[in-house]
Amino acid sequence: MTRDDLTIFDSAGVRAGLSYPDCIRVVRDAMQALSAGTTRQLLRTMLPLGPGRTFAQMPGALGEQDMFGTKTISVFADPQSGQRRHRGVVVLFEPSEGRPVVIADAEEITHIRTAAATAVATDALARTDATTLLIVGTGGQAHTHLHALPLVRRFDRVLIWGRSPAKADALVAAFPHLPCERASDLAAATRDADVVCTLTAAAEPLIHGDWVQPGTHVNLVGSSGPGPVEVDSALVAKSRYIPDSTASARDAAAEFLVARDAGLVTDDHIVAEIGEVLLGRVSGRTRETDITVYKSLGHAVQDLAAAAHLYRSSLRA
Repeated sequence: MTRDDLTIFDSAGVRAGLSYPDCIRVVRDAMQALSAGTTRQLLRTMLPLGPGRTFAQMPGALGEQDMFGTKTISVFADPQSGQRRHRGVVVLFEPSEGRPVVIADAEEITHIRTAAATAVATDALARTDATTLLIVGTGGQAHTHLHALPLVRRFDRVLIWGRSPAKADALVAAFPHLPCERASDLAAATRDADVVCTLTAAAEPLIHGDWVQPGTHVNLVGSSGPGPVEVDSALVAKSRYIPDSTASARDAAAEFLVARDAGLVTDDHIVAEIGEVLLGRVSGRTRETDITVYKSLGHAVQDLAAAAHLYRSSLRA
């Protein structure tokens, strides 16, 4: 929808204009640009509004002569289901006159670009012969990750684990074209998996380090700030730990902060940003038996790049 010079993408518009293959490409470029220093962003500011309620802003610029803007969101937990909603907008400005040109639904962009970023990291860090995927969680991110991850690896087996067996069964039924099955035993499923994705609002560890086998790649996605952790410190300590942003990880990566505070790791345990791996500056996986961990916190340039792709695609159309 266009009003004068301002283009608005509601959730349906974002879904229609931001395909998973395109978003994977856009996010890969954004991750490399961040680590190369050609984009700029500040650490997000988070304003607590009470238990389970946060207001956050994430400003950034895609380059000195490129678009800039911010993602402004509320993150509210549903006390009934425990699920969290990221509601808000991404606002983009053009670089020549500083005019706002885009307002886009932030929740839908977040859903798609987060899964796309996980797919990029999985492609870079998982073994090439990875065939078993474990999805931990049954919410919106579980759905988007099941769209994105099969684009970078061919999985012969997809295990779905959730606290609610009914929700896990519903997720399995929603993807009949994938070899999905519900996992009733999380420890056994973790031991079987080549790639693990944690996509929950868990406050305490669900995955323990001694469950994770050599050669496994783990994506930590659910916790986006200090406090809630999805895996224990043993897993962090035994892994090659690679976040989307080193600065963000040192500030807000809960699992890393807990392990650091316990004296199990130092800041040097962060191997590199995923963008540095993509640029070929650092090896993500050095041998087949490495346990690699990608920590997804999300950063502004991912959202801005996705919104810019939407805008430029609409202009071409």
